[in-house]
Amino acid sequence: MFGFRKKESPAAETPERAGLFQRLRKGLAKTGKVLSTDIGELFRRRIDDELFEELEERLLLADVGVDATRRIMDQITRAVKRGELDDAEALMQALERAMTEILASVERPLLIEPGAGKPFSVLVVGINGAGKTTTIGKLAHHLRAENYSVLLAAGDTFRAAAVEQLQTWGERNRVPVIAQGSGADSASVVFDALQAAQSRRIDVMIADTAGRLHTQHNLMDEIRKVKRVMGRLDPDAPNEVLLVIDGGTGQNAINQVRQFHEALGVTGLVVTKLDGTAKGGVLFALAEQMGIPVRFIGVGEKAEDLQPFAARAFVRALLNRDND
Repeated sequence: MFGFRKKESPAAETPERAGLFQRLRKGLAKTGKVLSTDIGELFRRRIDDELFEELEERLLLADVGVDATRRIMDQITRAVKRGELDDAEALMQALERAMTEILASVERPLLIEPGAGKPFSVLVVGINGAGKTTTIGKLAHHLRAENYSVLLAAGDTFRAAAVEQLQTWGERNRVPVIAQGSGADSASVVFDALQAAQSRRIDVMIADTAGRLHTQHNLMDEIRKVKRVMGRLDPDAPNEVLLVIDGGTGQNAINQVRQFHEALGVTGLVVTKLDGTAKGGVLFALAEQMGIPVRFIGVGEKAEDLQPFAARAFVRALLNRDND
């Protein structure tokens, strides 16, 4: 299952678990290199202050963040003082447990539950270049594979290429795309799309929006307008406000999430481009400081490289541990 409550279909197939883990480990290779390069040798040394200092440095270099790093190190230090960590494997297991514990709190899949004749609506937001449109296309791909009907709204009306890109994804996934001319009112496009989804009894409506910096208050006002307009058609809409963030932005992602959350009430995160950065540890900082569910992570260009977030698998991939 891809992280949705699946609609029954005899033709639906799910990826093999082992294949998912291998793609995850490959995608997280850059961050994992910071954390796991020679970490086995590091843990074979005498357990002392120097070892802990080096481990702490590696966590900070991977953008795990000060608070999360301190929590991990405190947990490991307490275990050492209790005499529980007397070899390299025990120390590695303790590190894995401490890291997984932080991320487990935000491991909550997106459950798609369309009502009777009422679409489940998703508003996708984020800054320019985070990968919103591509994420929408990949989500549509997986939803269609799980037997959901999908409709897309081309709400990014300021970038002509965004509309074309979404229409290409629509053609590829065989899903309709509601669009207007360049420069059209985004709220109007999304309103029309939600109305169309209701009349066609579509399961899921996903709305794209123009990228905006979290500091651009006038543009943040526009996205608030989109959310209000959706609520006129359906008081529960949007059912999900999905913020897409680029994993390579490191600690700046915290500010993005905080500002978008204050403006819109973000209900889920997608962290993209984790395959292109050594800063993938930012998920720990996000979990520790914000606590917003991480719905999906992106570890590559293929549709299959957008994966539902699983805390233990993520940590084991980072630490180059086998998936058992």
